[in-house]
Amino acid sequence: MKSLPDVGARFARLVEIMALLRSPQGCPWDREQNFDTIKPYLLEETYEVMDAIDARDFEGLTEELGDLLLQAVFFAQIASDEGRFNIADSIDAINNKLVRRHPHVFGDAVAKTAGDVKQRWDEIKAAEKPRPKGLLAGVPRSLPALVEAQQIAARAAGVGFDWQNLDQVLDKLREELSELRAAREHAEVEDEVGDLLFVLVNVARFLKVDPEQALRKTNAKFRRRFAYMEEGLAASGKNLSEAGMEAMENLWQEAKLTENRR
Repeated sequence: MKSLPDVGARFARLVEIMALLRSPQGCPWDREQNFDTIKPYLLEETYEVMDAIDARDFEGLTEELGDLLLQAVFFAQIASDEGRFNIADSIDAINNKLVRRHPHVFGDAVAKTAGDVKQRWDEIKAAEKPRPKGLLAGVPRSLPALVEAQQIAARAAGVGFDWQNLDQVLDKLREELSELRAAREHAEVEDEVGDLLFVLVNVARFLKVDPEQALRKTNAKFRRRFAYMEEGLAASGKNLSEAGMEAMENLWQEAKLTENRR
């Protein structure tokens, strides 16, 4: 493991490189970027970190965390160029916040469980930042829709606006499915699909499942099985457009059996 002084020097080198890239002597592309143009890269790098974690690809995670760190340094350099703040201010902010919100570590407070820590964290946060008007106002609208649904449902549940048990949520799910079947106009169908997805997020919440992670794992599973199907068709001299549904379904079932034997 690298010593902390060495880590500091390496981080300083990253900041210096980013500053050079944004300078007149640097890179035309980097100089042209602004807060809005690099936002998509922040999201992309975040998901690539999550992919590496899901795959337990620690070599890949090493690289992806570096890419994610670059995004923070990039944003801070743009802010510095505009005279707003610099990366040192961001580091000070998080250092101070961590000390302030862990009084059981850096002070005399007592927290015996993770639940105690979470409650104290929320109390300190609420005291630091007055809550915006409306319970849901503090949930950013820019979040991915699935994450936004998780957060607003959890906040509503926190004040008692919630189903009493899982069976009630499943009943609501069946109700939404019926309404979707009855929908005719596109706008109505879109509305009902949204309602259905929202209820599914709440099913996950009651079951203590992270719907984002659950869906990501299902996506990965679909990719694996689809690749198996493609490879099987290629081995028989066929492609997807020629195979037909029966042949594809047979290979799909083979893929499932192969996974289940592992």
